[in-house]
Amino acid sequence: MIQETRDRLGAVTSPERTYVITAQHLVDPIAAQLPELPAASIVGEPCRRDTAPCVGLAATMVDRVDPDGVMLVCPSDHVIRDHAAFAEGIRRGEAVLADYPDSIVTFGIRPSYPAESFGYIQRGEALPGHESLGQEAFRVAQFREKPDRATAEQYLAAGSFAWNSGIFMWRARTILDALRKHEPDMAAHLELIGAAMEESSADGPTGFFSSDAQQVLQREFAAMPAKSIDYAVMERHPSVIVIEAPFDWDDVGSWQAVARLHPADKDENVVVGGHVGIDSRNCIVHSEPGHTIVTIDMSDVMVVQTKDATLVAPKTSEERVREAVRQLEALGRTDLL
Repeated sequence: MIQETRDRLGAVTSPERTYVITAQHLVDPIAAQLPELPAASIVGEPCRRDTAPCVGLAATMVDRVDPDGVMLVCPSDHVIRDHAAFAEGIRRGEAVLADYPDSIVTFGIRPSYPAESFGYIQRGEALPGHESLGQEAFRVAQFREKPDRATAEQYLAAGSFAWNSGIFMWRARTILDALRKHEPDMAAHLELIGAAMEESSADGPTGFFSSDAQQVLQREFAAMPAKSIDYAVMERHPSVIVIEAPFDWDDVGSWQAVARLHPADKDENVVVGGHVGIDSRNCIVHSEPGHTIVTIDMSDVMVVQTKDATLVAPKTSEERVREAVRQLEALGRTDLL
């Protein structure tokens, strides 16, 4: 998926202007997957700190190269099949930023069903002058958290809500200024990281982080609070604009996404791997190669088998997988995560 993310960015930017922020232990594997990227463009987070510190670090890197550069944030766990439509959406975002340079642009997905696993964006007033782009741009009235089923149905019926894609555009200077205003402590740590990057660059083309700068990154990144970019900035910035995405989109952070991305059999079961179903309907079944799952008299369940763990749950309880993760962490079984 990291390769697919880079592939669809090919129409809107070059490898030299593509940065990857990832977990430290994934730096080398990602470098192997993306050999076209300069090694210095793949940076490992010293520890997990959610999306605001991650975005702030990336913005600090962009700011060093081009403070007025337009920055596009793309999570790598999204499925977007139509690359041409994706590029068109990004061009629409650039057009909006040209008219509203201090704004933040996000892309909303028109909901096709009452999803409980996505956040939502409520549209406000339309921005004049952008109707010719194909989809209007709107002020964001409000961000809404993942809803329960009844609330999701209300959002769908209202027609003024979109799924929050988590894809953002802004100028690097805009997001750093917003962090200084809303998260001054976090911004102070980012400025120390930025100063270390500037010092390392004086030694020559060694990348963003020399060994000394890497020590600063380790210390200052760990000192930042874990906070999402939605809470830190998006819900507090005075000018956030949502564009209805002209591309297809899915977030595969949930097992329900398997059912959306793979065809169902005659009994409405979505199967990846080996499966024998007897009077089983509307199930999600995922098994490792060489392993077969048998279901009997089952409906509306998901069965996920990996080499070291098996998950069995009603499809409606998918969100509770997070509780299982927390329990495994408490038991010290991080080897299963």
